[in-house]
Amino acid sequence: MKIISLKLSIFLLLLTPLFGNIELIKKENNDSNTTLLVIGGIHGDEPGGYFAASILASHYKIESKNLWIVPNLNQDSIVKNNRGINGDMNRKFSVIDKNDNDKQTVEDIKEIILQKNISLVLNLHDGNGFYRKTNKGNIFNPNAWGQTCVIDQCNLSKDQPFGDLNKIALDIKEVINKKLIEEHHTFDVKNTNTKFEDEAMQLSLTYFAVTNNKPAFAIESSKNLSSLSQKVFYHLLAIEEFMNIMHISFKREFELSQEKIEEILQNNGNLIINNNICINLTNIKKILSFIPIKSENNVFKFSNTLGSVVQEGQNFVVYIGNKKITTLVPQYFKIQESCTKEFEAVVDGEKRSLNNTLDFFVNDDFKIISENEYRVNIIGYKAVGQVDDSGVDISLKDFDKRYSIDIDGMVYRVEFYKNSEFCFMSKVHFKQDDAK
Repeated sequence: MKIISLKLSIFLLLLTPLFGNIELIKKENNDSNTTLLVIGGIHGDEPGGYFAASILASHYKIESKNLWIVPNLNQDSIVKNNRGINGDMNRKFSVIDKNDNDKQTVEDIKEIILQKNISLVLNLHDGNGFYRKTNKGNIFNPNAWGQTCVIDQCNLSKDQPFGDLNKIALDIKEVINKKLIEEHHTFDVKNTNTKFEDEAMQLSLTYFAVTNNKPAFAIESSKNLSSLSQKVFYHLLAIEEFMNIMHISFKREFELSQEKIEEILQNNGNLIINNNICINLTNIKKILSFIPIKSENNVFKFSNTLGSVVQEGQNFVVYIGNKKITTLVPQYFKIQESCTKEFEAVVDGEKRSLNNTLDFFVNDDFKIISENEYRVNIIGYKAVGQVDDSGVDISLKDFDKRYSIDIDGMVYRVEFYKNSEFCFMSKVHFKQDDAK
């Protein structure tokens, strides 16, 4: 198995910078060194944390001070929906074997935490049950971790601006408990008193931070919440209150509610392959066959920060976080380097110049205008004996829906070739109102 994970950050429209092995997204202003560091995905089976971090990266604008985000610290484990395929990464911050597969990632995130400008660290988790100070059953008890703000101790040194960990955690608790989706989702503070009472937590990321005089908290939504959107909701509530406490001004692009978060989670974003194919990953079929790519060194870029590609045999499996989105079955071609960036088509009777990799939208019919040296292959078009599909009026009824990109049978591939080499793929998108 080979995991390929190259990101395209929505808010910058640039490749997310790497810090060693880590995807580090920076939203910065020049007015302050105050920086909140949010880390998601240290445990791969806790999606509330890493999907919240991803939405924070893509749907929030920071207007003062700074926000750094690591949405997918343990990416290989996220894809496998596994706590840690190399063991528990959150128990490797005191001592780690030189041959441990997580060593470089742990050392890199340590280096980020210790950056001078990092003012406060949040590590996002989903924990079992619902924490209660007294035993109220199997799910509601003191051993549960869900719905808590976890601190390792009450205070750091007096010169640390955010060093009163207990007070900050109590403030977070108060804000969240005013906005509960269900009454039993009550949030509380869990002080592990790590130095004296919890040997396991002495190996954790947050304890590494506090022993280096860096304020650090773990936010734990509950694994027993009924939906991913509820988990993400509570994480974002907590993160926003931390930003308020730190006087980090922000705007978000949506109303903070379970319903709006559910809508965002349904949007998987786009995948760009080799800069000549762009595929919308929302409402996509589970398998796409004969995708024209290179036999090696393909470059995959995602608009979703949690996007990754796992090569399984000859196929490429696309993931958003722990969600398997589609499988790409390749057909290998040499890539033509000198291709046009636009092509001409007649769409609903109007001649237009179109971008080479984007969708174009059709009510009734379209025709790709023939161009010397180029051959057009419209996937799913039911032509008989044609080598080149340009110069022909085509409508939705002319397609075999088995070959559509989307589940609804409304989007089809339009591929361009030059001298038997692949140039680019556009897509024709028939409008839903005109479906027959």
